[in-house]
Amino acid sequence: MPIIVDLDVMLAKRKIGVGELAERIGITPANLSVLKNGRAKAVRFTTLEAICRELDCQPGDIIRFEE
Repeated sequence: MPIIVDLDVMLAKRKIGVGELAERIGITPANLSVLKNGRAKAVRFTTLEAICRELDCQPGDIIRFEE
């Protein structure tokens, strides 16, 4: 898939775990892990917004397109 998820990079930069971020944004750690591992087929804008707010980043910092 040409969409690459770099959520793990941002989590490491911010020194926050999947469980803590999931709790802060109100989704399950399992669902956040699916996104982090690049297995998600879609992401809601509300979820993306919450992630960006908590990690103080832009959407392009966590997802990118690569041919």
